[in-house]
Amino acid sequence: MHTYDHDPGAHSFGDEAVDELSDALGVSPAQIFKTLIVRAPDGTLAVAVLPVPFRLSTKTFAATVGWAKVVMADRIEAERSTGYVLGGISPVGQRKTLRTVVDESALEWPRVLCSGGRRGLEIDLDPRDLVRVTDALVGAIATH
Repeated sequence: MHTYDHDPGAHSFGDEAVDELSDALGVSPAQIFKTLIVRAPDGTLAVAVLPVPFRLSTKTFAATVGWAKVVMADRIEAERSTGYVLGGISPVGQRKTLRTVVDESALEWPRVLCSGGRRGLEIDLDPRDLVRVTDALVGAIATH
């Protein structure tokens, strides 16, 4: 577990984690992962876990889980489903079990960091453990 002082005025929680932790821990920004909640047209939610510096390819994500398309879930439905506040949504320990996809780049690293369930708290773990504990699919869901 790694902590840092969260700035309440921060607009990008992932960028804040990168700024606070990459140099301090000697990790690449691409080792720090964000957790996004997406929604299928029928309202079903799912979890995307990808490196902070990258964007989610919604088209690839949808194809990976076998859906026609996905859009970003709104803050209220993401918080209600996961039990976490935006900027502190962890891929582990969510209130409801959602289908999860971890970007394949995670497996290139001996360790990755992801939210520990609150702003300013990151979990440092083996990416294979992240995939295992979230029962995730692995796919190329990140794009530049």
